[in-house]
Amino acid sequence: MFSFRGDAHKIYLKLKCHVERDRTFSHVRDMEEVREIMGFYEKIDSKTLKIIYYRMLKEQSGSGIIPILITAIPWFLFLFSNQLQKFLLGKGYLYLVLFSIIYFSLLFFSVILHFREKAWATFHINIICDILNERKKVGN
Repeated sequence: MFSFRGDAHKIYLKLKCHVERDRTFSHVRDMEEVREIMGFYEKIDSKTLKIIYYRMLKEQSGSGIIPILITAIPWFLFLFSNQLQKFLLGKGYLYLVLFSIIYFSLLFFSVILHFREKAWATFHINIICDILNERKKVGN
């Protein structure tokens, strides 16, 4: 099932497929993964869980190395543009094409990686917040 829509829509399609087959959601791999992560965090005491929460906030809010590289590399290449242009165009357009393909591939995959890391951090933060809020309601 290939789609350009996000992971949320893919999960929705999986769940819809399981409902149509009269299955429960307990055997959907994505749901099992969430239950496993929640179970792990529920075993940890609240004080340690808060420390983990703060660390996850740092991870989510941090600028990270990838955005810095995305903005710094073009400036670095701009500094050496004459030399780079002579090198890339010196032996025809082959080096220029190869350089462009490699550069934009690395840029594309690093941006995807960065936002996936932020998404996972948000995922863990929300689970931790829910567990801490439930414990606060109960009084633990």
